[in-house]
Amino acid sequence: MTTTAVTENGAALALDGVSRAYGRGAPALDGVDLVVPRGRFVAVMGRSGSGKSTLLRCAAGLERPTAGRVRIGGTDLATLKAAGLTRLRRDRIGFVFQSLNLVSALNVRENVTLPLLLAGAREGRALDARALAGLDAVGLADRAEDRPENLSGGQRQRVAIARALVNEPEVVFADEPTAALDPVTAAGVLALLRRAVDERGRTVVLVTHDPVAATWTDEAVFLDRGRIVGRLDRPDETAVREALGAHAETGRHLAVAR
Repeated sequence: MTTTAVTENGAALALDGVSRAYGRGAPALDGVDLVVPRGRFVAVMGRSGSGKSTLLRCAAGLERPTAGRVRIGGTDLATLKAAGLTRLRRDRIGFVFQSLNLVSALNVRENVTLPLLLAGAREGRALDARALAGLDAVGLADRAEDRPENLSGGQRQRVAIARALVNEPEVVFADEPTAALDPVTAAGVLALLRRAVDERGRTVVLVTHDPVAATWTDEAVFLDRGRIVGRLDRPDETAVREALGAHAETGRHLAVAR
C-alpha cells in the first residue's frame, strides 16, 4: 500500500483533526486529517459504520464537527453562520447522492438550472443555454424537456451530475451514486465524474463501498471506526479488496478486545 502525503497548499478540501460524536458513544469520526488537492478524484471507503457518510456530511458543511476544522478552499467552515454555510453549499459545492433528489415537478432542464436560480440567476436564454450545455456533456441534451420519471435510473443520475456541475463547484461530493445501478450504467456515471476531474478540473470526493468504483479514482482513503487507516494511490480492484478485507479483520479484532 502506498501513501500520498499532501499539504494544504492548493487544497480544495482540508480536514484538520475532525471528530464527530453523537451522544456518549464512540465517535463516528475520531481526529481525521485529510487534504484533497484541487483537480483530484478521491474515494472514501470502509465497512458500514466506519464513518464514511459522517465524513462527507462534515466536509460538505451539512454537519458541524464536534472538534477540529474543515476548510473548502481557504474558507474555514467554523467561521460561517447558518446562512453563510447555506451560501457556501449552494455556490461552491456540488452534490450527487444515491437518492438523486431531483424535483419531479420540474423537467430535466429546470432541474439543472435550479441551483443557478437559487443563487440569484435570472431565467432566460443564457440560463437555458448553460443547462443545455451541461446536459450535452452528460449525453442528455435531447431529454431536456422530459420529466425525471420518464428517464432510466442511469439517466436520472446523469441529470444529477449535470446539476452538480452547473455552478462549477470547487468540490463535488458523491455519496454512493452508483449503488443502485447495474455495472454498465455505473461505469458510465463514474466515467462522467472522471471526465469532470480530467477535463474540467473539478475535485470529486466519492463515498463508496465498491472496489470497482474506486478504480476510477486517483486515490482511495480507508476509514475504520472513525479513523483513516490507509490510503492507496491509483487503486486497482485487487488492492482495494485486500485493503478492505485487512481493515475489516482489524476492526473485528478491536471489537473483540473491547
